[in-house]
Amino acid sequence: MKELSLVLLCLLRISRKGVQCNGWSVHVPSDVTGELGKMVILPCTFTHPYKTFDRALTAIWRIKEPYNGTVIFKCVSQSSSELCKTAISHKNKYKLLGNPRHKDLSIRVDNLTWSDSERYFCRVELAGDIQDKYESRNGIKLHVIAAPRIINITVSSSRDHTFQARCTAEGEPAPALTWSGPPYSNLSSTSSSSHRVTKELRSLTHDGKYTCTAVNSHGRAEGAIYFYKFRASDSSSFMILIFVPLGIKVVILLVILSFTAFPREGPPSAPPSLARPQLPECTYENCDRRHSQTQPRAGATPRRS
Repeated sequence: MKELSLVLLCLLRISRKGVQCNGWSVHVPSDVTGELGKMVILPCTFTHPYKTFDRALTAIWRIKEPYNGTVIFKCVSQSSSELCKTAISHKNKYKLLGNPRHKDLSIRVDNLTWSDSERYFCRVELAGDIQDKYESRNGIKLHVIAAPRIINITVSSSRDHTFQARCTAEGEPAPALTWSGPPYSNLSSTSSSSHRVTKELRSLTHDGKYTCTAVNSHGRAEGAIYFYKFRASDSSSFMILIFVPLGIKVVILLVILSFTAFPREGPPSAPPSLARPQLPECTYENCDRRHSQTQPRAGATPRRS
């Protein structure tokens, strides 16, 4: 009966901040807030009834639930002169900040993601007596917050040839989305999932800039699209503006190529029949004598045999 009374007394001393019994206690805050992409510290301290403790000590952190939750961090110190050596660090994002020998199990969580929004439980185990194992029962609730961020903004068409603009943003708390721009119909729809929100603007009819604005308690973000609907009546003038300058350039290029491929010829030479005969060059000393012998003298009559 006395043992049962001690157990009941120990249970009654469980508080929201931790558990305390027979000189043992574990103290953690109920909530911790961290920003997406940054780091956060999860504090955890404890007490034990020993004045000195030189046996092996193990520090453990779990998520989701106490005692049976997934272990994300674990370190072991074999003696008071030895640091706590990391045995488990899920994705290598958990680092021990405190010194378990000084009753401090605090850890740092790096590069926060949405999946880190969990409840965390710290635990200390002292080698020897099986009862020297204590764990926070309520744990720490980690809240990951973030300013709004536009992650997608698009325009699409449907089968009935109407156009819709869609904007998706994320943040924590989930941001509120609004559209602004040219006059548009009030037909819109909003869908949300956890920290992500999507708002669709239906039946776009006016050309111009449409702006999507996301707002929550941590900030504001904007994204914009430019919508121009193609009109068939303007197609002829559009084709003229495109192809007339192109045709002029092609003609100029052909003219340049014709001049380079067919160069101009020099002036025509005189006909062979009109060219004056030239005497052959001679380097002999009797060149003039030979020519004079071959040509008949004027007024001479041929000799008869």
